[in-house]
Amino acid sequence: MLVSFSGPNLNLNLNIAIHPTAREANAAAADCLAAWLTHPDTRNVMVAGGNTPLEVYRLVAKRGLKLSHLNVFALDEYVGVPLAEPRTCANLLRRSVAEAWRVPLRQFRTISSLEPNALENVRRHERQIAKLGGLDAIVLGLGENGHLGFNEPGSAEDSPGRLVPLDPVSIEANAKWFSGDYAPSLGVTVGLKTILEARHMLIMAYGSRKVAAVKTMIEGPRTDQCPASFLQGHPQVRVFLDSAAAVALGAKS
Repeated sequence: MLVSFSGPNLNLNLNIAIHPTAREANAAAADCLAAWLTHPDTRNVMVAGGNTPLEVYRLVAKRGLKLSHLNVFALDEYVGVPLAEPRTCANLLRRSVAEAWRVPLRQFRTISSLEPNALENVRRHERQIAKLGGLDAIVLGLGENGHLGFNEPGSAEDSPGRLVPLDPVSIEANAKWFSGDYAPSLGVTVGLKTILEARHMLIMAYGSRKVAAVKTMIEGPRTDQCPASFLQGHPQVRVFLDSAAAVALGAKS
């Protein structure tokens, strides 16, 4: 089901697809992403780690597309986790995107998880993106608190890449991701300025834990307390939801 939302006092024009299940939403998101990746104008792509996008990456990989022309950038990274840990964003995305999509590793760019190197890494990341002409497409998951990457609540719309102390809800999610082996309280992320300048944006949110963030992202208010609400007004955002995440849309607060 394709739904368009608009609201009073909002510059809102989001292309929203609500599907009965995450499986169906992922299939539709993969169709969208594959079309973007194979468009002749697409060169620079940013990808998020974490659980939400992994199935979409796998579905794209199954298609055997010719994607060796892409420059692929990681969105963010956990800080304080060893470089060799397989669950870092860098290592996860190397396996799930660069290797799976057959993108040459010299065109796959990550951010260090080591605190002494992370800040300069993300600054270099953003300089490289600007030098290459900006992002053609970005794949995002939606945090329970409305974060994009590790741009936590309170992040300015024009924020640069930086180190970010993480909210308790993000620390809890990190501990679950690492099965209790690590619980990073610091992240490094590309800033909202670079994210929002991407020409095409794809964001996914599934499950009941994302209900509040989805409602604010789509219906407002547009606020730094929900960084994803800054997507409102972007001309090329595709939102993929399952019915559980979308249950509050249109409901009175």
